[in-house]
Amino acid sequence: MGGERGVAFPRPSAGAWVLALAFPILLVHIDFQPGWDTTIGSSHAHIVLSDLAVLACLVAALALAVRDGLGRLRVGVTAWIAIGAFLAWVCAATVYPQRGSDPYPWHEHVVTTGKYVEYALLAPAVVLLVRRVDDLLLLLLVVVASSVVASTLAVVQFFGWRIAGGWPAGYRQPSFLGHHDFASLSGFALAIALAAIALPAWRIDRRIAVLAGISGVLGLVVSGSLAGAFGLVAAGVVAAMVARGSAGRVAAILVISVAVLGGVVLFRGGDVKSFLHFAGIGKQEEQLGVETYVQRTMLVYYGWRVFLDHPLAGAGWQASNDEYVYGPLLPVLHGRFPNSPPQAFPSPEHPYGVQNAYVQALSDLGVVGLVLFLGALLTPLVLGVSRLLRGPPDASTLIPVSWLLVTMGVLTAIGLVAGIPLDAMLWIAAGLCAAPPLLGALEAAGERRESLDPRPGWGAVPPPSTGNGTVDLHT
Repeated sequence: MGGERGVAFPRPSAGAWVLALAFPILLVHIDFQPGWDTTIGSSHAHIVLSDLAVLACLVAALALAVRDGLGRLRVGVTAWIAIGAFLAWVCAATVYPQRGSDPYPWHEHVVTTGKYVEYALLAPAVVLLVRRVDDLLLLLLVVVASSVVASTLAVVQFFGWRIAGGWPAGYRQPSFLGHHDFASLSGFALAIALAAIALPAWRIDRRIAVLAGISGVLGLVVSGSLAGAFGLVAAGVVAAMVARGSAGRVAAILVISVAVLGGVVLFRGGDVKSFLHFAGIGKQEEQLGVETYVQRTMLVYYGWRVFLDHPLAGAGWQASNDEYVYGPLLPVLHGRFPNSPPQAFPSPEHPYGVQNAYVQALSDLGVVGLVLFLGALLTPLVLGVSRLLRGPPDASTLIPVSWLLVTMGVLTAIGLVAGIPLDAMLWIAAGLCAAPPLLGALEAAGERRESLDPRPGWGAVPPPSTGNGTVDLHT
């Protein structure tokens, strides 16, 4: 992993700087962002700083596409087709519910449709913005720095300083993102550390890898997200497969992944115990308040019942949040979960929704929507994994694959919510999985790749320079 020669800061392109500057803004919870309301026809939208950050990335990517063409998108064409088909169905799901007799509030949901599509366009945009090794390295530095700040704030919140929406001392904390978004960011950072272990030829500076690992572990545990921890275990398995030539590295990766999962389970011991009692394991106890995993089970069941009423196309985009959908099912939910307190059930004050993206895809978008949603996630994942299996694996592929697996795990605990940090991380990870290899030219020339970044401090042997500040990978 190197680092003995010091850190050589990467020299990224202008497009990569746009993404790097936008990324921290995309992580901030909407409650802590400046914004303003606007009206378009009968629809009302709240525009925040993160919307402008996404727009800046899209404009920068469009400028690069006009200048250099769309050649970089050819490698991932199947992913763009899959993502485009899913987004088209989301748009359709904002229209077709109006043909029925249900009072579908399309003028509200069309705003979230637009915002969800806007964030999803980050997937192809990131392929155009991250073109060189240095571009990716800058993004990784920003991820690690953001994770360090987020985890530090969460630890401060944990010890009782209730700032930025912090929960009471001793409880899981949201940092400045929200619990599950925080878990995803922490998984991003820890994936960088696991890649450093799995790929010793990638000589990332040791201090950066250690910071990524510590902040990632702290963040995942303090966020208390079991979904994120399970996603990390999946990422750890992939990293262990990459490192299979060294038993010690495989063991280190798996121990870290399982230890994080165990830490989260212990941290959420009370909630886990209550759910086991609910499932019939141990002594049944009366619920005195909203039990997290019991409520999530109830909301998943709610989503399933909505799906049974609308099996093919679903109730409509975000319709599971609407009272006209959950209202008629409340007696069924109360009958199925009689021990849950009233505040655990959906209501106008608490339109919880389904809180599981895959089940919500079923309830809101139907079987067609779920298939398209899974296709939008699995197609770039398969592209990334196949690239890892085909050739000598490199960090520029392993890290996005790990990121996507972590985020897919987190999606089991949060619904299809537009404009949140998780959306940005999901589509950035998916885009990088479908991107062409950053070192493809070097490998095609028959050279032996020694690192992700060929410059001292980040990599092993520097290749010849073209004399204009770029690296000639064909030499």
